[in-house]
Amino acid sequence: MKLIKLCNAAGLECGASDANVTGFAIDNRKVAPGTVFGAFQGLTANGEDYIPAAIEAGAIAVVARPEATVDGAIHIAAPNPRQAFARLAAQYFTPFPDHIVAVTGTNGKTSTVEMARQIWRMSGERAASIGTLGVTTPDESVSTGLTTPDIVTFLSNMSGLAREGVTHVAYEASSHGLSQYRNEGVPVEAAAFTNFSRDHLDYHADMEEYFSAKMRLFDEVVSGDATAVIWLGEGDSGWNRRVIDHAAKRGLAIMTVGEAGDDIRLTLREPTQLGQVLTVEHGGQSRKITLPLIGAYQVSNALCAAGLALASGTDAGLVWDAVARLQPVRGRLERAVIAPSGAPVYIDYAHTPDAIEAAISALRPHVTGRLITVFGAGGDRDHGKRAPMGEAAARSSDLVIVTDDNPRGEDPAEIRRQVLAGTAGAREVGDRREAIRTAIAEAGPDDIVLVAGKGHETGQIIGSGENMKVLPFDDVEVARECAAQIARGDR
Repeated sequence: MKLIKLCNAAGLECGASDANVTGFAIDNRKVAPGTVFGAFQGLTANGEDYIPAAIEAGAIAVVARPEATVDGAIHIAAPNPRQAFARLAAQYFTPFPDHIVAVTGTNGKTSTVEMARQIWRMSGERAASIGTLGVTTPDESVSTGLTTPDIVTFLSNMSGLAREGVTHVAYEASSHGLSQYRNEGVPVEAAAFTNFSRDHLDYHADMEEYFSAKMRLFDEVVSGDATAVIWLGEGDSGWNRRVIDHAAKRGLAIMTVGEAGDDIRLTLREPTQLGQVLTVEHGGQSRKITLPLIGAYQVSNALCAAGLALASGTDAGLVWDAVARLQPVRGRLERAVIAPSGAPVYIDYAHTPDAIEAAISALRPHVTGRLITVFGAGGDRDHGKRAPMGEAAARSSDLVIVTDDNPRGEDPAEIRRQVLAGTAGAREVGDRREAIRTAIAEAGPDDIVLVAGKGHETGQIIGSGENMKVLPFDDVEVARECAAQIARGDR
């Protein structure tokens, strides 16, 4: 494909070059002859330093700031090179699936995109999801990845799915990905906003900057005629209503969902032993739906997913039938095992104060004994949320065990100390396996154990930089192993 044709389509200036483009890369080690190289300034590295190496490897063009030095290749100069590179790459990686939706918010993104995929699949569509769990394809195969992959991987995945016959895709739009232009260029016909609370303040300066990053999804990324699906629960903070203002200013269609929703209203939620019965008003009809998942926030995720499916044109009858058959999402209030005492053990990805409180609140109606919570905080991340996480766990649990999460480059004992500052009466067990075993061993028949923080992750990150190690560790598998050991009487 000719570079000039791509530039013209993207609205960029690259002269009259008839060079043939063979690919795109933001890592100079992945450059081959004919590649367009993106050179961006990052937090820890400057891509402009690798421009000579990229050109030596065969890059025919470099997208970089006007001030960058580019010798031996076409300099596509742009004040925002990340955005320009994304626009250019989007012209190359085609086709895209017919129906693409996105989900942002602090918590619930992974569950919502996966539930949207399930609803489409059960409605007869070839659907996929992209996010923290990786790329989940129509045959349920999963390849792991970041919440929001780099722009080249993202666009390549989208194009590859379309070529495989996938027509419907839901993806997670994280604040990092949005601020770094990692999910641009595809036509997004609907976007959902789940909730907003403290997170990632190691990256964003404050809550307003964090919120602004997420608002790029509605302000710039989605198509001009897209639908904004916004959760409005009882007593929501003002953040979600501010999303409505952004969507309205852009001229988007607005679909509000929840107890205070106008389009999909939740009028009643009744917990059962293995799920909950919902009464939902939509399209002038009241429907009773048995959702086979526990927890109020799972209702939020499921109804936002239903809103996205409806916004994409899926028949309402098929959507609500599918909601009643949704399956749990990996590491999201996933029941890992029943302890020898009869106590269920749940694994959840909760790693913010709000998420921990939501997970505990989800389990509380099902507890007749004690709720035992095991959790820790990640290293090299927002220090300010650690004590509030401890406060949230202590406020709603009967027993709290503070342990290690992914300590990364920090002293695990210091991380635990900061968490324990908010958890009066909590127990400290540094070794995560031993902490999980302790909770399961102490759980009685009427108790529930919640292991929070790592969810679907299969490794524990120790150290940083060249000293970083990822040790095999899966909370689900460890809980099962511990339960089996206790049942055998092993020490």
